Amino acid sequence: MAGAQPQQRRRCRFPALLASVFATVLLLFSPAAGAVEKGANRSSLLGQPRQWATGKDEGEILAEAEARGRGGEDSEAGEQGREFESLDGMLQWAIGNSDPDKLREKAEEIESLSADELLKRQLEIKELMEKLRMPSDAELMKIAIADLNNSSASLEDRKRALQELFVLVEPIDNANDLEKLGGLIPLIQELNNADEGIRTTSAWVLGKASQNNALVQNQILRYGALERLVKMGYSSSEAEAAKALYAISSLIRDNEHGQVLFLSENGYAMLQHILSTASNSVRLQRKVVSLLAYVADFQLSAGKSHAPFLSNHHFIRSVVHMISAPDLDLQEKALLAVRSLLQLTSDDAAGLHMFSGLDDSLEALRMQLNELTSNVDRREYALEVEVLRKEVQIMFQQKFNEPCSSSTSDE
Repeated sequence: MAGAQPQQRRRCRFPALLASVFATVLLLFSPAAGAVEKGANRSSLLGQPRQWATGKDEGEILAEAEARGRGGEDSEAGEQGREFESLDGMLQWAIGNSDPDKLREKAEEIESLSADELLKRQLEIKELMEKLRMPSDAELMKIAIADLNNSSASLEDRKRALQELFVLVEPIDNANDLEKLGGLIPLIQELNNADEGIRTTSAWVLGKASQNNALVQNQILRYGALERLVKMGYSSSEAEAAKALYAISSLIRDNEHGQVLFLSENGYAMLQHILSTASNSVRLQRKVVSLLAYVADFQLSAGKSHAPFLSNHHFIRSVVHMISAPDLDLQEKALLAVRSLLQLTSDDAAGLHMFSGLDDSLEALRMQLNELTSNVDRREYALEVEVLRKEVQIMFQQKFNEPCSSSTSDE
């Protein structure tokens, strides 16, 4: 790789002893080296006049430098950790922190150079300045994308490139540039990489780039990435399945077309697989029921009274089963999902057949919550979940036009 680091804004740190060096750079590129004493503005590296952002000429800066020079050692020590957002800022600081007498001596020395010697020095300094230049986000993204496109790049380089892209695509403007820079196709191709870590990080980057971003969502969906992400959801690796779920959730959130595509890819069968596989972690199961609750709520907000995925009765029953899970947080998320699903379901018994066993699960949860209320540390949370449990039970029984059970009405 070209030495690019994850995008933490690069800043230059230089101690005060380098001030005269950068002041010399300034003098080398000025049209008249003696301008230090005249207070004239310097020219840029391209020979164009430059006005300093401070609004002061060098004469004022030098006067301030002389005043600071009388401030003692504490003033100098305070400059050691200074940070610069740009080379312009660094050069302004350099001339302001240089010894004015030494600057004048350096100006006289430069004036004595021949035209050829001056040109040579300018080229050397320009090369140094180019090396010190801070690369833009777009340039860093291009470097990372080039590594992904390089078939001979090592596994470590590919992993590093993906990690850098994960940080770089967080700003929405950078995420929008991924397609323009040719980054989406190689990212999606990495979902098929033989290395699990590469596949997992690629899904992570795609999820980050498409999160709350309809433009990138639709770009990724057009490339058919959803099919591959659904397959990754079946992975026996918790990390890979979790990142696949994260990417899927980012792609279909607030995107009706994405939800239709997820259904066409039989994505709900994958979610059922995760819920019904005993070896899967509670963390993954929470992600599944949270995603389902969101999709159901989205359908409701869109004015839908039914959703196609409700035809997958095995999946709905798996969600109902999570109400009896040993993890209380998972139980709460399952209750939220079931509450939304009940609102999408028709009132007839045939439509509610998929919720068989819900009454038993709700009753088992009631008894569990009743025991938890005796625990001072869990009491408040248990009472909150009990409120939700009652709401779901009442809603379910009203669908059947049945009276509430005594356990519900008495409490």
